[in-house]
Amino acid sequence: MTTFETTLENFNSSLWGHHIVIPIDIKEKFVIDKDRRVIIKINGSQEIPCAIMPNGDDYFFINVNKENRKKLKIKEGDKVTVEIKKDESKYGMPMPEEFEEILYLDPEVEKYFQQLTPGKQRNLLHLIGKPKGQETRIKKAIVISEHLKTHKGRLDFKILNEEYKNYNF
Repeated sequence: MTTFETTLENFNSSLWGHHIVIPIDIKEKFVIDKDRRVIIKINGSQEIPCAIMPNGDDYFFINVNKENRKKLKIKEGDKVTVEIKKDESKYGMPMPEEFEEILYLDPEVEKYFQQLTPGKQRNLLHLIGKPKGQETRIKKAIVISEHLKTHKGRLDFKILNEEYKNYNF
């Protein structure tokens, strides 16, 4: 794990918002080929899976969303201590055990999930793993699994959201 200090900044644009700047020497240690996935801790927080993003040839950053800024009680201009390490996980996001069990039990869901792009896989894992309650995580895992099977692996988030709203245990 590598540690450095930086400042929380804001692009003030519609595309990117609050972020921490990654020094070039740090970026070069962790970005290999196109793999930019890392895990960070800000001010000793819990681990946050993320990616080092480029903004030009010599400016690299990591987005810090509103939820994490609120949890960490940090705002634009604050100095922060960042611990960073390479993300060695298979998906660049923790695999919720509720979904892992479905993938193990249902080869069709496993096949469709593996055919998705890494970004879509991470997005689904985030959707399933985010709720605190296990019942909600189970419901999300089931709805996503059924969606993948019904739509032959095609992912439509608008339809998925409707399916989630209409799903009854």
